Amino acid sequence: MNTATLLAFLAASVVLAVTPGPGVIYIVTRTLAQGRAAGVGSIAGVACGNFVNALGASLGLAALFAVSSLAFMLVKYAGAAYLIYLGVKMLRGTPRVEVSRALTPAPVGRLFREGVLVALLNPKTTIFFAAFLPQFMHPGMPALPQAVMLGAIFVVVAATSDLGYVLLATALAPRFARAGAGAGAAPRWGRYASGGALIALGVASAMAGQRSTR
Repeated sequence: MNTATLLAFLAASVVLAVTPGPGVIYIVTRTLAQGRAAGVGSIAGVACGNFVNALGASLGLAALFAVSSLAFMLVKYAGAAYLIYLGVKMLRGTPRVEVSRALTPAPVGRLFREGVLVALLNPKTTIFFAAFLPQFMHPGMPALPQAVMLGAIFVVVAATSDLGYVLLATALAPRFARAGAGAGAAPRWGRYASGGALIALGVASAMAGQRSTR
């Protein structure tokens, strides 16, 4: 991967990672309930679950791309269309996620396992990886190593972003507690930023695919 592609992937990953989803809401909720250590344990679990999803998507992409070179372009176009769809959907509405309002204290080991399940039981994550990763993969190189590397980078970026949420939740715990009724909604700025980024990425990927076939 060249430097420009890597920087583009990092930029897109950062924008998408900072938008609250089920994993972030779970992590923040656990942090507010039990403190920073519980939040960090939850981060580790969510990160592991996300990496398993990324690995599953990578194996599927590698198997598909091994069939024919045409499969790569088909998946790339389908992925670009899916990213645009997600972006439009995000801009048009405020996605909400279900979280427990009465989490009981639990040891860090249990929080880790719960974090893994929160990530694994979200099938949209695997679909997202299958659409997102091919936009930055080179068709002339082996698919599996590229997909695994990109997936690992995204998981690290997301875990770093989650750690920022934990630190913020720890510092602003009283304010978060008072605003708990609205914690299930993604902030408007994050929704607009991520929606715009998804649409731009999908359009740019589709255009790049068209130029490469001429």
